[in-house]
Amino acid sequence: MAPEAPALGWWHEAFAPLPYERSAPGEKEMLTLVAYDISQPKRLSRVARICEDYGVRVQYSLFECRLDEDEFADFWLKLLDEIDEGEDRLVAYKIDAKSAKETLTAGTMVCSEKVVCYLV
Repeated sequence: MAPEAPALGWWHEAFAPLPYERSAPGEKEMLTLVAYDISQPKRLSRVARICEDYGVRVQYSLFECRLDEDEFADFWLKLLDEIDEGEDRLVAYKIDAKSAKETLTAGTMVCSEKVVCYLV
């Protein structure tokens, strides 16, 4: 029997790896970038909460999601239920595993509203 990996503890829960530091999407998953422009604050808040349930915020209105087709379909339908198609815009870019491995990033800023502590 292989030994279990050590628990990562509170530090890694509070400061999760950046989305691009993780491995590529799994065999049935696809990296999907979801961006939105929502004109009304209440709808904006609801759309953001849905996105937080499915992915990681990497910019104010941009999320990275690792979803299989069924998860994405559920996610997309929830988003469509919240927007006003005459005033708002949603866009999803699906990126295959090969292309996701070639993603380039620079800098360290990742928007996260889930920071739970500050070290001084």
